[in-house]
Amino acid sequence: MSLRSTLERTLPTAFHERLSQLLWPVWNTEQRRLRAPLRALLPTVLTFLLLAVLQTAIRARFEHPVRELLELTSIAVVLVGAVLFAARIIDRRPVRGFGLSFDRSWWHSFAVGGLVATATNGGALVVSLGAGWATFDGVMRGSGDLPFVPAMGLVFAYIAFAAAWEEFVVRGAMLTNLAEGADGFVSRWMAVGFAVAFSSLVFAFLHGGKITHVSQYGYYLIAGLILSGAYVLTGELALSIGFHVFYNFTQSAVFGLGHSQRTPELLAVDIVGPSRWVGEEGLVFVGFAVLGGLLLVAYIRWHDGVLEINDRVPTYTGR
Repeated sequence: MSLRSTLERTLPTAFHERLSQLLWPVWNTEQRRLRAPLRALLPTVLTFLLLAVLQTAIRARFEHPVRELLELTSIAVVLVGAVLFAARIIDRRPVRGFGLSFDRSWWHSFAVGGLVATATNGGALVVSLGAGWATFDGVMRGSGDLPFVPAMGLVFAYIAFAAAWEEFVVRGAMLTNLAEGADGFVSRWMAVGFAVAFSSLVFAFLHGGKITHVSQYGYYLIAGLILSGAYVLTGELALSIGFHVFYNFTQSAVFGLGHSQRTPELLAVDIVGPSRWVGEEGLVFVGFAVLGGLLLVAYIRWHDGVLEINDRVPTYTGR
């Protein structure tokens, strides 16, 4: 064998070995994709920054109702783009691998999550009215310049895309990849538990703009655990997205219990009770959110016949 042929065979091999060593902290050569921490964080960081830039520009240049339409469009485009970009480039997994099967069963579970969320907020309204912490003030109020029904449709779409974005980046991408990355180094229960805890902390942090006291983070931590639990036990985001969308929508736009969200209200309600009980992070809402979570678990137990970590969450299946 000549020296030239030996060099041609040896140098590329040595180069690739050296390159693999350099890229090892960020690149999984076996799966041909980024390492788990990067896969977990990039969708959240990139889409959060992009939405911040887009919404800042839109709010500086446009007024209601054009502003809301453009913001809705930006959220929808960023969400769809993020899912496709993560599936093809960052994560190299099918879209259904994020808990987004979109089959008949998925939509059925989505509807169940929505019904549970609606019942949850309905219970909070009954308690608030019964305790004298809220008073009824009329129906179909606060639509502003738009007719009531189109205004409600716009609000629902806005809330739906925003909630779906949060569920995708925090649960579908972050929780999934953290669980995959930790699985094998620790037990599966510990890997998933770590992923649930970390992603729930990030979820609470994303709502920091609503917080006036550090104790109020507890409400969003509980919400994060509830939504994460539904995903971990089913391997689908259907229950989580359904519950999240309809919880936000019915609390504010249907039952008039919203604080930070200013929306049209089907039932206009004035909240007059102490914020400790009926503030946005008050104990009434915390209690009913926990009850809603228990109802989701009961549904999963009835539907699946068992409560256990779904294998699709910590297990990678490539495209």
